[in-house]
Amino acid sequence: MEQGWVRSRQSGIIALYRLFDVLLIQGVLYACLAYFNVTPDKDWLIAGLLASVSFAFIAESVELYRSWRGETYVRILGTVTVAWVAVCIFLIILAYSFNAFAADFLRPAVAAWLVFTFFGLAFWRFCLRQLLFFIRVRGRNTRNAVIIGCTDSGFKLAKDLSVNPQHGIRVSGFYQVTEAEDLASRRIMDSDFNVLGSVDDAVAKGRSGELDVVFIALPMRAEDLISEILDKFSDTTATVHILPNFFVAKMLHARWHQVGGSSLLSVFDTPIQGFDGWLKRLEDLVLATAILVAISPLMLLIALAVKCSSPGPVIFKQRRYGLDGRTIYVWKFRSMTAMDDGEKVVQAKSGDQRITAVGRILRRTSLDELPQFFNVLRGTMSIVGPRPHAVAHNEEYRNLVNGYMLRHKVKPGITGLAQIKGFRGETDTLDKMSRRVEYDLEYIRRWSIILDLRIVFLTIYRGFYHKNAY
Repeated sequence: MEQGWVRSRQSGIIALYRLFDVLLIQGVLYACLAYFNVTPDKDWLIAGLLASVSFAFIAESVELYRSWRGETYVRILGTVTVAWVAVCIFLIILAYSFNAFAADFLRPAVAAWLVFTFFGLAFWRFCLRQLLFFIRVRGRNTRNAVIIGCTDSGFKLAKDLSVNPQHGIRVSGFYQVTEAEDLASRRIMDSDFNVLGSVDDAVAKGRSGELDVVFIALPMRAEDLISEILDKFSDTTATVHILPNFFVAKMLHARWHQVGGSSLLSVFDTPIQGFDGWLKRLEDLVLATAILVAISPLMLLIALAVKCSSPGPVIFKQRRYGLDGRTIYVWKFRSMTAMDDGEKVVQAKSGDQRITAVGRILRRTSLDELPQFFNVLRGTMSIVGPRPHAVAHNEEYRNLVNGYMLRHKVKPGITGLAQIKGFRGETDTLDKMSRRVEYDLEYIRRWSIILDLRIVFLTIYRGFYHKNAY
């Protein structure tokens, strides 16, 4: 389910792509050297490493590792050709820049390596593509989708998806928007698709987590109506696409997709996917490991202080919403006598009697959140991202703040853009929570590794103490 096409969560497959490309480039090189009785030495090792690294960078620049579902194999082959030819040109220029190594590049072994590597890169992608098609056609790795709007464009999309089962998108039916769609809805009911109800029925299914993908198929003149539907689906974690294309000011992350003759524009999606997702995960692992090593003595002292100062566990675990609205447990040093985790959670306030003496220091300095670096290592949180709220607070504010649930299109973080902008601690007014959500969504739209590092730097530079943290 997490590798569905529309959500484009291709992290695992793309990692295998990259690893297999490196192994193939290196493997073909040494196979050719062995066949032509050439003794491998450090120069050949350097050549293989340069080829692997340069191919990785060039392939990324031509978007070879993006999702290719819905695209033809000819386009994949063309992109592979561009990437590998660029690598070959780079290696030849580099070889002739060093005369001592240029003679080696005249050898048949090199020509065989460059040619057979190209065929290997192209052939294994063809095989993997066919394997994925085979799996999806048989009902595995599929996503449940619905179409909002009984329109000709929606009906065409449904047919395109049904005759292309290799995409793994299963349209369960249509949801009617207006009574004027009666004629179109009757035509749809006469086909293999069903009209399942109204938009509110679809939203209810989305809120309950029964929908993975939503396609909005309404005419461009219905911009106000589409905007209203988008507002409703912003209270879900379903991936939303619009058909046909038109400008939507509330896009979280725009990405075009192609299914047969239908063009789709994703609206509520995440930019942190594919290679970027792996890059952010690497950032989290490196930073969290280094930080935990550095602060381990401090954490031991804090744990001892918490244990000796008041009865109860050292670590407090509370349910929060994680990626895609799934429930996770966030760890903190216990700072209060109460450990609320039910239908109602009372936020800490100034002078709150539930806060222990040690806990007051920990909360003021944010040291109570240090165990969350273990959440980062486990993969349920990130170093940087929207701060996770208690489940009770999520259920309260999702009905009050427009787009609130879109915060969960990325992993929650220990620090975030909202925090360095001053919106941390108690959210005792609706305006404070609204501003926090605005910054959270801005972070998702603007995400980059540079932005993450900037937020980390400013978090450290400005210190962990904050007057609003009680």
